[in-house]
Amino acid sequence: MEASPKDFLKLHFIVFLWGFTAILGNEMTIPATDVVMYRTALASIVLAGFMYFKSKTFQVNRVDMMPLVLTGFIIAIHWFLFFESARVSNVSVSLAGMATTTFWTSLIEPLFNKRKIRMFEVILGLVVISGLYVIFRFEFNNALGLGLAMASAFMAALFSVLNGKMTHKLSQYTITFYEMAAAAIGIAIFIPFYKYFFLAETATYALPTTRDWGLLLILSVVCTVYAFSASVELMKRITAYVVNLTINLEPVYGIILAVIIYGENEEMSAGFYYGTLIILGAVLSYPVIRRSQRKALERKKKLGLG
Repeated sequence: MEASPKDFLKLHFIVFLWGFTAILGNEMTIPATDVVMYRTALASIVLAGFMYFKSKTFQVNRVDMMPLVLTGFIIAIHWFLFFESARVSNVSVSLAGMATTTFWTSLIEPLFNKRKIRMFEVILGLVVISGLYVIFRFEFNNALGLGLAMASAFMAALFSVLNGKMTHKLSQYTITFYEMAAAAIGIAIFIPFYKYFFLAETATYALPTTRDWGLLLILSVVCTVYAFSASVELMKRITAYVVNLTINLEPVYGIILAVIIYGENEEMSAGFYYGTLIILGAVLSYPVIRRSQRKALERKKKLGLG
């Protein structure tokens, strides 16, 4: 089934919501690990209630359960690295590092789908990275935050490709429920080790504040249950590469929001805007290139050359 313009508009709205998540996570008083644990636990509880009242199936066979659990763990790592990146640097660095998702996807997706690497996808991924370099060539004092964000981008590419395969077997609600539950359990097991080895001096446990709970509900229900389920459903018609290419707009949406909310603390140099234009060029050129390739292939077939 071909994707409609409405599908792409919905995808951009989802990416806009994801651009807001770094700000929500940055506003909370609890560690990044706890943000992920509460986010995924609340999301799985809310989704379980929705599925129960809507009579959606929870049934999954053993063969499919293991990939769902594994993908849930990968999602937990992705979100932890994402929020931690914003904490050690700032929201802008974290979001811009996520632009490398396209490059990672161009390498990972062909391996899982057993197809040849499309050179133009790799080139577009490299163009995105060049845009990232232009943005941060004078700001490598944020190297740790940028590195964490790029590692998060790799995890995002990996779980997107894995979900792209699962969407043809299970509903988006079933996939999201089990992945959120697995992510919550995985990060809960990881938290004691992380706090002992990395936060030894500040490892005292504190519950979220009332404001934190409000932000967590927005993060869990709107930016996770809705956005994640909708994105999984869209992957039935849109490839993981196109989804992740569009996700490159996440830093654009997110940084604009961050500048509006935080003001001068998030304002970037002129290099940011040049880099953003490069990233936008890569995003917008993909459908044009794919369309021209399809037309060329159709012409070859008509001529008996294909």
